[in-house]
Amino acid sequence: MEYVQERVTTLHDLTDPRPDAPTDRTAVVVPMTEREYGGLAAERMLSELEVVDPARVVVPLRAPAERVGPFRDWLDDFDLPMEVLWCSGPRVEDLLDAKGLDGEGGKGRDVWLGIGQVLDAEYVVCHDADTASYDAGYVPRLLFPLARGHDFAKGYYARVESGRLYGRLFRLFYAPLVRALADAHDAPILRYLDAFRYALAGEFAATADLASRLRIQRSWGLEVGTLGDAFEHAGFSGSAQVDLGAYEHDHRSVGGPTGLSDMSRDVGAALLRVVTEHDVDPDYDRLGERYRETAESLVAAYATDAAFNGLDFDREGERDQVDTYAEAVAPPPTDARLPAWRDAPIDPTTVREAATADREEAA
Repeated sequence: MEYVQERVTTLHDLTDPRPDAPTDRTAVVVPMTEREYGGLAAERMLSELEVVDPARVVVPLRAPAERVGPFRDWLDDFDLPMEVLWCSGPRVEDLLDAKGLDGEGGKGRDVWLGIGQVLDAEYVVCHDADTASYDAGYVPRLLFPLARGHDFAKGYYARVESGRLYGRLFRLFYAPLVRALADAHDAPILRYLDAFRYALAGEFAATADLASRLRIQRSWGLEVGTLGDAFEHAGFSGSAQVDLGAYEHDHRSVGGPTGLSDMSRDVGAALLRVVTEHDVDPDYDRLGERYRETAESLVAAYATDAAFNGLDFDREGERDQVDTYAEAVAPPPTDARLPAWRDAPIDPTTVREAATADREEAA
């Protein structure tokens, strides 16, 4: 237990707090895919949300047509003001294509579509649905700093499960890459990115005004891209991070489709695009080497920390991951972010109408 303040306001879990927060003025966005259907983690999350009683819950759903009806029926069993937004229906796809917003789908696009539906709320909370340890305190904890004048809040937690350290993409890729950049560049954006204790957490809250300004990454770079826009519109003084306590969710393999290797490319591209937009000009001829050196020093530090706590630690396996992630240290490709809703060439009402027609036809 500690109470160190970072460069952004840091709220600690010192007394297992359950703060009063404006949940009745809040919309919660929970993206789901067909793998969440009937799952224990999603069941727990929705049951805990019933206790929170938010004003609205929007579920951007990415699933084949034959799963939409059963998914909607399952969600109807929960006592929540729930709206299902089918993100992969034909009308929605055609609408995005007609507006020049076609391209890669993924979690980021689903969240973007969901955020568009809740901008009439005062506050917006986004989080994942695969958290086995989800607690009703998450939403009010994330909202608390917003009710006290902040514009953006991000969750953090320790990823320690089954006797070992997880959070590998953050520990072994994001953190050493940010530090390697900070060693070569004195830039406020790097101090901001380094201030977040678990920058790749999927849980965040924002005022609706800030949410309307987010340019969302289409896939796994979502969390980093969100931090970049939060820095621009909220800055150090308007941002906070909140300890969400115990946290357990699914683990991904390093290789294979949707593995950590693929994720590292999206995260790296988003991170390097963010810092470039804020006047950092990385020397890519040296950056890969500096990243490896920084990551190696962190592997040694984590090995000592794990030994101190009696945790299993595969030093060679972590080094192998560093080698894999180093391939993602490269200039970012063409920017394919979705536009902020306040600048989008499409209206959220039109999206809702298309998604509703798709959903009714699928059901």
